[in-house]
Amino acid sequence: MESKEKTFEGALEKLESIVKELESGEEGLDEAIKKYTEAMNLAKFCSEKLKDATDKVNKILMENGEIKDFKVEE
Repeated sequence: MESKEKTFEGALEKLESIVKELESGEEGLDEAIKKYTEAMNLAKFCSEKLKDATDKVNKILMENGEIKDFKVEE
């Protein structure tokens, strides 16, 4: 999954596939370590994408064009 434009959805799909492969227990130790490392990199990528999306959602474009942090008031 080393394409120039990796997507969150594609990374998540690959991550789910790796988890299923690892859960099957059919991989040898070396291959399991390789897949685990790839899974951790994918999880990090997904986490960063979610953080970026959260940051964008937490901004509101005000009527005058000013971008302001959004805070939920209780």
